[in-house]
Amino acid sequence: MLSSGQLMSGQFTEEFEQWLATTNHTEYAITCHSGTHALEIIAEYWTTSPGIPDRPLVLIPATTYVATANSFIRAGWDVHFVDTDKYGILDTTKIPHGLDYQAVVLVGLYGASLIDAVDVKQWSKWVNSNVIVIEDAAQHWISNSFTRMGSCAAISFDPMKNLSAYGNGGAIVTNNQDLAMFAEQLRNNGKPAHNIVGSNSRMSELDCACLLVKTQYLTQWQSRRTAISKHYIQHFKNANLRCLIDDTNIHNHAHHKFVIEIDNRDQLQHQLKLSGIETKIHYEQPLHELSVYRQYPGPDMLGASSALSRRCLSLPIYPELTNSEVDVIADQVLSFV
Repeated sequence: MLSSGQLMSGQFTEEFEQWLATTNHTEYAITCHSGTHALEIIAEYWTTSPGIPDRPLVLIPATTYVATANSFIRAGWDVHFVDTDKYGILDTTKIPHGLDYQAVVLVGLYGASLIDAVDVKQWSKWVNSNVIVIEDAAQHWISNSFTRMGSCAAISFDPMKNLSAYGNGGAIVTNNQDLAMFAEQLRNNGKPAHNIVGSNSRMSELDCACLLVKTQYLTQWQSRRTAISKHYIQHFKNANLRCLIDDTNIHNHAHHKFVIEIDNRDQLQHQLKLSGIETKIHYEQPLHELSVYRQYPGPDMLGASSALSRRCLSLPIYPELTNSEVDVIADQVLSFV
């Protein structure tokens, strides 16, 4: 690839996009610079669509990464944050009655399958009433055999994801031809027609070539992630904590994160650190508690998303983790409990 001199927009980009479209059961896949920019492109596209008001309203779950909200706010959307269920997924029962919104963003937090998590009746109502259903699929796109629920989905390939590049990378998958054409032009400064104001948001040929190699191992890696989750769940079966993956959804889950909910989370994190075990908190504050979003409505401080943010802890999960290492991590957690 390097000797060819075709460093952008070549055969590896095309092959990787074809793999993405086929795997996600969609007509189109368009790679771009990052998962965040994939969301920004989607948000911008819908603001130009017929029937969308000047300042449309989008529902976003209170528990997600800030990029979900930033992408829509920067594109001129108003945002309403909706409280989540016990798994951190947007709780459709918490949507205020009579709220006039044009779109909803669904996030399969930690890799949860939206098929398992979202009320199918509510999803049908959205579709029948022309509400735009968008997936921020950065964490869950592999879940449930790559089943898509939205009209489009944004994917991330950053180094911490299940299929990871060695830097930024993202994609949009969709059956919407107009969105696909818009994304192709926007990522390449409006080429070829220059009838939109574009940007430079292409993935390199090198990134796409590397990811094509990694796709050959993805099933193997996902099987290992599932096995690690099962191992954790078995360890914690009778412990005074809750796993955000359980036996009812383990096979549909993408296992992007393995998260527990536990009392005295910060003390546990400190104890694990002293033992050389790194953990993370995803996320320390729900979006509606961040000062930058204070102007946008959301749940109160007693909501499920606020409670989860103070009790959740992400334990190590990656394919190279051995069973004995999982045993050590689990034993340290159990000794704390």
